[in-house]
Amino acid sequence: MAAKGFRGPRQVWNAFLWSMKGLRAGWRHEASFRLEACLAVVLIPLGLWLGRGGLEKFALILAPMLVLSAELLNSAIEAVVDKVSPEFHELAGRAKDMGSAAVFVLLVLVVLSWALILGPRLVV
Repeated sequence: MAAKGFRGPRQVWNAFLWSMKGLRAGWRHEASFRLEACLAVVLIPLGLWLGRGGLEKFALILAPMLVLSAELLNSAIEAVVDKVSPEFHELAGRAKDMGSAAVFVLLVLVVLSWALILGPRLVV
């Protein structure tokens, strides 16, 4: 008998499948996620190519990945809020706005990290 809390190969596989289901749902139902995913498909290889050394490459690909993660979490918050509170409520609106703000902050991080890392190379 497996110890309580043991996650064997089947549980790990199921967790992977649920994650893929979440990514598909994000792609299918969220236009913002699709747009940001397309941006990440361009920025991540570009960051790997333009970054000098491991830390720069990591910083250039981390920011777009964080945007995708935040967008998925924001979409999850919006879905739960819409399910629990279909009518307008100030707190529901605040939760949605704050989720959106989290994505915005990370988009600013993308711009700042790319500008700070690559900007000095463009100014000669």
